[in-house]
This record gives sequence, structure tokens and C-alpha cells, in this order.
Amino acid sequence: QLQFVESGGGLVQPGGSLRLSCAASGFTLDRYVIGWFRQAPGKVREKVSCINSRTGSTSYYVDSVKGRFTISRDSAKATVYLQMNSLKPEDTAVYYCAASNSCGDVTPFRFWGQGTQVTVSS
Repeated sequence: QLQFVESGGGLVQPGGSLRLSCAASGFTLDRYVIGWFRQAPGKVREKVSCINSRTGSTSYYVDSVKGRFTISRDSAKATVYLQMNSLKPEDTAVYYCAASNSCGDVTPFRFWGQGTQVTVSS
């Protein structure tokens, strides 16, 4: 089955850090743009960041995470990471990754995993 497996979430205090991992299962990354998304209870799924897995270039960060989150990839491990620093309670959500041909609309993204829960609370 072609999908991503997300991990690394947890409970962290405001100001803390987490690194999320997104491992590809059944396919290689190099053909795709990989996006990290998040969905908080009662809210629509939000695109957080995108990276071109072939070149490593980053094409997008949502304004609310700029300067705090960093996306990266390890092609040899077929894994994309999201380093999250200075976490805020409003970052609380289930985080997902998915692949597409560009960092555009959410609809074309595929290979969604089960997500990993991030909770920022004191």
C-alpha cells in the first residue's frame, strides 16, 4: 500500500520543540512535492509547508509558522521531516503529510497517512 507513515508527535509545553517524521511506504519521494498539513478539531485541513523532494528546495510555509518550522528531507531514507520550534497552543493539531506534483491545492495530494497528534499545552 502506498502511503506515508507519520511519527514524532506528542505533548509539549508552549515554547518547546518537536520533530515530525514522514516516511514513504511503497514508493520513492523523488518524483513528488511533499506537503505537511495539519487539522485541528472543528477546523479545515491546513497546508503548513511543502518541499520539492528531488531538489530539496522549499516552496511554502504558512505565515503562522514562518521562522519557527523547518521542512527538510532525507532522500536515502525516503523521509521528510518537520522541525517545529517555539511551539504555541494554536499549533495543536493532527499533522499529516502527502505528495503531489506541486505545492498547490490540497485536492491532488495523495498517499495520506494516519497522522500524528501534536498537543501544545502547559
